[in-house]
Amino acid sequence: MTKREDGIVQGRVTRRGLLAGLGAAAATAGLPGLAMAEKRESRDAADFRRVLGQPDLARCYGESPEPIGLKRAAAGAEWSAGVVSLSCEESADGLRLKLKAERAPVTRVHLRWRLAVPGAVRVLGDAWERSYGDLGWREMAPERAMPWYFLAFDGRLTHGVGVKTGAGALAFWQCDPEGVSLWLDVRNGGRGVRLGERELELATVVVRPGHAGETAFAAARAFCAVMSPQPRLTTPVYGSNDWYYAYGKSSAEDILRDADLMAELSPAGGVRPFTVMDEGWEQNAKFPSMDGLAKQIKAKSVRPGIWVRPLRARALDGSWESDQQLLLPVERFGAGVKAEDVTAAWDPTIPDAREKVLTTIRNPVSWGYELIKHDFSTYDLLGQWGSGMGASPTREGWSFHDRTHTNAEIVRSLYEDIRKEAGDKTVLVGCNVIGHLSAGLFELQRTGDDVSGHDWERTRRMGVNTLAFRLPQHGTFFAMDPDCVPVTDAVPWEQTEAWMKAVATSGASLVVSPSGDALDEDGKAAIKRAFAIAAANGQSAEPEDWMDSPSPAVWKSKAGETRYAWLLPGGASPFGI
Repeated sequence: MTKREDGIVQGRVTRRGLLAGLGAAAATAGLPGLAMAEKRESRDAADFRRVLGQPDLARCYGESPEPIGLKRAAAGAEWSAGVVSLSCEESADGLRLKLKAERAPVTRVHLRWRLAVPGAVRVLGDAWERSYGDLGWREMAPERAMPWYFLAFDGRLTHGVGVKTGAGALAFWQCDPEGVSLWLDVRNGGRGVRLGERELELATVVVRPGHAGETAFAAARAFCAVMSPQPRLTTPVYGSNDWYYAYGKSSAEDILRDADLMAELSPAGGVRPFTVMDEGWEQNAKFPSMDGLAKQIKAKSVRPGIWVRPLRARALDGSWESDQQLLLPVERFGAGVKAEDVTAAWDPTIPDAREKVLTTIRNPVSWGYELIKHDFSTYDLLGQWGSGMGASPTREGWSFHDRTHTNAEIVRSLYEDIRKEAGDKTVLVGCNVIGHLSAGLFELQRTGDDVSGHDWERTRRMGVNTLAFRLPQHGTFFAMDPDCVPVTDAVPWEQTEAWMKAVATSGASLVVSPSGDALDEDGKAAIKRAFAIAAANGQSAEPEDWMDSPSPAVWKSKAGETRYAWLLPGGASPFGI
């Protein structure tokens, strides 16, 4: 039985709590409204600090669906059952969770804390990798899996519950009126991990109670800083990317045109802009010299950047890997999928294959590119997009070549090696990477799915949503890349300019994708103004109406309040994007 500081034990008011309540009532005599408010706050608040103590239930799973109940040693931090043991160590850093399973493959660990959570609480969860226009404050749903962390707003305070970045397991939370659950996925591929004699550092649970007087947004940002105490940050990133006007069909001449435009529109002196070539440069005769192109971009006082897909099992000459022993099994994509229908990917747990992966980073560094955007690694490794993962980031029944480490450990180790190969001077942008595992390693993170140079509705749903709801991670996990601002004839300029202003004032990375045919002098002037704001780290804009809309339209910044008209005159499309 746990006695809380507010004098409540499992829903009963203790004598100390009653006396404290009587004292408060006496102190507020003549202020019945205040007294009633205090009583409501006490009754309606959930004490999420309970999650920093020993759970009420602990169990693990092998490779069968039946759970294995773990029993706690008397008054201790150890929970065990046969050959599996779990340590729940209470420390100043949080609740440190460790797992031992010398002779048994383990797939998941489930912990449960019982506490009363008022039904009126609104909850905001995160996403496994990029978000897909699906983030937002919602009512509690007991079955909802919330990767990594969640925020709970009780009408007055905003509380944070999560795990620290860099965990050894893929973690998600559930919150319901009767308590909180933490699930730790320790699989290797879709099978149980074989730990052998080593102890696995699962995760460190952290909680940040809400503070009186702070906004929900301020609480969210402060909690992200608790989860990620050592982000790897860089100077403001802004510039161009060719994807949304070329979609892989550009040339060196197009990239140099972009570089000229960036040099023209960027602020004089100070931080220099980037010009990034996205997918499509490989095996493309229109890019005859990659190192020569980097030198030409630098000569314009612009920084060159490049896109790569590290796990794709293809060499620079276009040839596919012929040694099937170096490749990940196609079964990770699901039953019935044929190898010829998916992109072959190297298995990074095999040393020879890992060398091939890291070559995709070494080459651009040697050519002189100062920013590397690496993409597709979560999909190539786990066979799913984040939007389809739910409570299971990968499918059952397959494994990596080396089964001694968890998926989270394999991913984190790969990120660490990518960092080493890039060196300290190269800016790394992770796209389709797991942000909770990349924090502290990469300077930037693409936080949402693709926007569009063809359809504004996609930009509204994906771009605005990720900018608003993952902005608390900006400057705490990494610098945020909410994706580009496409400047094309297919997207109304009013929406383009509004999206550009929202990104610039937020302080996030501002990257335009400018079609030469769609940009007039007024458009250039608007980009120049936005670049000046972005190069100065933005204006600390944050969403005001994010609890009421998946595409917040009211933003507050140092410059005042801005209301954006995100919807086109015909409204939102009901037919998807």
